[in-house]
Amino acid sequence: MRLSRIGSAHQSRLSFMRTLLRRMKRENWQFECSLWEVNERGVGRAVYQAKNLKRTYSLVAFAHDLPDELRSDRVIAEAWDATFTLFDGIPSEADLQRLADNVPKQEAGRVSATELSLSRANRSVRMFDYVANTLAKGEQPDREQIERVGYLMRTTAVYGSGKFGAADRDKIQDREELTGPFQAEMLSVWLTRAFTLDLVEHIAKVRGGDQAVTLEPSLRRCFGVGNSTGLGMAPFIVNHPILLNNWMMAREEALARVRGLDKAEPAAIASFGAFLTRATINAEQWQSKHPIQQPKIQTLQQELRQFTNYFEAFDASQEHPWNTLYEWAEQHVSEETQEQIAMLMLEPYPELVDGLTDCMNADETLPLIDASMSIQAMRDLLREHYHWALTMDFTDNSSRSRFWYVSEEKLEPRLGERFDEPGMELEQPLCVAWHVWQLDQALKDICNSNTEGHSTQTPISHHKPMPELAPTSEKNSHPMTGNSRLAEFLLAKPEFRHIVRRVQMAVKYPYMEIRDNLIDSDMLPIDLLRLKLSFFGATRFDPRSDRWVRITMFQNAPFPHELAEQSADDWAYPPLAATAT
Repeated sequence: MRLSRIGSAHQSRLSFMRTLLRRMKRENWQFECSLWEVNERGVGRAVYQAKNLKRTYSLVAFAHDLPDELRSDRVIAEAWDATFTLFDGIPSEADLQRLADNVPKQEAGRVSATELSLSRANRSVRMFDYVANTLAKGEQPDREQIERVGYLMRTTAVYGSGKFGAADRDKIQDREELTGPFQAEMLSVWLTRAFTLDLVEHIAKVRGGDQAVTLEPSLRRCFGVGNSTGLGMAPFIVNHPILLNNWMMAREEALARVRGLDKAEPAAIASFGAFLTRATINAEQWQSKHPIQQPKIQTLQQELRQFTNYFEAFDASQEHPWNTLYEWAEQHVSEETQEQIAMLMLEPYPELVDGLTDCMNADETLPLIDASMSIQAMRDLLREHYHWALTMDFTDNSSRSRFWYVSEEKLEPRLGERFDEPGMELEQPLCVAWHVWQLDQALKDICNSNTEGHSTQTPISHHKPMPELAPTSEKNSHPMTGNSRLAEFLLAKPEFRHIVRRVQMAVKYPYMEIRDNLIDSDMLPIDLLRLKLSFFGATRFDPRSDRWVRITMFQNAPFPHELAEQSADDWAYPPLAATAT
């Protein structure tokens, strides 16, 4: 749960995209484009329906004519090449008119509880025009160029769970097909991919007439959906500790099951070897110019070749072969490569792994604080579950140089520089380590105080520890001691209530915390982004700064019209056929 490791996370069989496609194939969902009204300029609307036995979900897409000077991936953009919403049911003409008045405006408009998501996307202009013009001439685009970019459009936000008027999570959480994390959002992105490829083929037909061709199916599947993700996603995994715990517990349980196997069947070894080759192809195709990610990719490429050499000579008949492979990786390769190998080990074992996706949702009702425990018992909990935070030194300004806040204009999380920028009074309580450290200092003062209540510790005096949630009560007639109840402490110091609750939760949820300092001057927000995006199923992480990253989603996956015939799961890495040149 350290930033360097979660910043090296990879997709797996547990990823939400793969979970969605497995379910839809298993349940024989039906798909159709029920409306296509797009003109010769590529402007108009379309509706894509996804139907199971009980319900229909409809992606309503609006294509726009966006001037180049307005094209931006930043959250402050006000116009896009395409805008979308996932509609709960089949929209009527009145619904479509209402959505046309609001969806293209995104934050400036409003959707209703009938809409499950709100999103937008911009073209990768050169790639989109290259593909459209090539198809218009009756030719297929170059596979290498497609694989290098990986998408024709990239989304810049996919909102759900009540944002901007969309349906609250409560509305859909009991639906079996949407009970897993982010299933509605993943469905929206998958259908967006279908619209994007249909749109480029439509433009090619307009430009080329009868000589235009459509994309060859295997080439078409090389296109995913790009995504630009910034700080808006980073606080999620801190603000949803039970959900994060369940994701990580499922992952660790899956890995433990495979590592615990006494033997590996030849078919499983062969499957792992094939996935290893495909992951190596993926690493070779992975592009980034970011000064942090680029050397990580180069190391991954080199170390996967090194591991392949070891694996080819490996005696798979020995006891606990997967654990031996895992331990070799721990000793010889970087965290980036370790994480890749660990996730590849899950691939041959759907029967051990896939059922764990049912454990990745969470009831996030926060428990009541147990205020009856003693102050000393509370401090013991800190020692047992937060020793990693108590070893940090928060007396140095560099350890507290940032603060998280929410922008008033866009309601999006931001990072400020504590000692250089205004707004510190708006700070969000996202640095768990600092708050734990402050709580320990306060409890230490009490447990180590003498009968007059004089403290043996001097807290940081040049900065207010945390904003108080209520006026501090008058000093008690008798000093608190380690045997005093926690209730007495919280009455005097209510600003610590949130962190006390969190510490008590950690007893039950061991993977709920990122065990690092999230306000340190050297902290990289992209590490937080990568963990969540890897659970989505993202690949090709391409940081554009330390605060936002581009990714690819659903690359190589089947399209709606192919799902019945194509594999719903064997697409997350480039196919071996991609090596045939």
